Amino acid sequence: MESKFIHFRIKRQDSPQSPPYWEEFKMPYAPQHNVVSALMYLREHPVNIHGERRPPVVWESNCMEEVCGSCTMIINGKVRQACAALIDDLEQPIVLEPLTKFPVVRDLLVDRQKMFDALMRVKAWVPLDGTQDIHQPGPRISPVEQALRYVFSRCMTCGCCMEVCPQYHDKSEFIGPAPLGQVVLHNTHPTGGYFKAERLRAIMGPGGITDCGNAQNCVKVCPKDIPLTEAIGHLGRQTTVQWLRDLFGT
Repeated sequence: MESKFIHFRIKRQDSPQSPPYWEEFKMPYAPQHNVVSALMYLREHPVNIHGERRPPVVWESNCMEEVCGSCTMIINGKVRQACAALIDDLEQPIVLEPLTKFPVVRDLLVDRQKMFDALMRVKAWVPLDGTQDIHQPGPRISPVEQALRYVFSRCMTCGCCMEVCPQYHDKSEFIGPAPLGQVVLHNTHPTGGYFKAERLRAIMGPGGITDCGNAQNCVKVCPKDIPLTEAIGHLGRQTTVQWLRDLFGT
């Protein structure tokens, strides 16, 4: 019986300043591998197809349950989570590349800090000043609001939507679709809503909602099916109202 292998073609980069290059690896086939578990094998056996022992491939992963977003990479030309990409479902050679919209740290590991900076800009949190008794039941939320908020709370800041957004790149100030979805999430919270105007003003300037080109690529790749285009539509109307309120001081 002919031996079976898992064949990888990986885009590598030794440092943020060094040029990228391609390297191929083969490993023995075993069923039920995902990309992360296969990379773990290559980390322990870092020998390329030429028989050369090489520095292990660097990548990032954490939860292995498609909820942390850290293992996002481009797999066979499609941005997705490596933990959810099953080897048996992928055409070989399996081509792995780092995200292109974030600085490469090394190999498949990128620095997603600018996405977290955007969340800071839009105040993507519910502030508590210590006056609320945390031992008491929280504010009541209707089932309709719960359903809406749950959808947007599923965002794991994975960067898939940013990767395919034509307006999000290193020469643009656009903060991207994920932070805009988080504005909707926190503005609909009973306590977070007190800072609704601040969040709306944060996306009304350069790099804000008007920089969205409505390509709608984001909803096609979101692994959690978050309706980001609906969020952007809602925010477009809300920022117009906020602009009028600021203009007339109401």
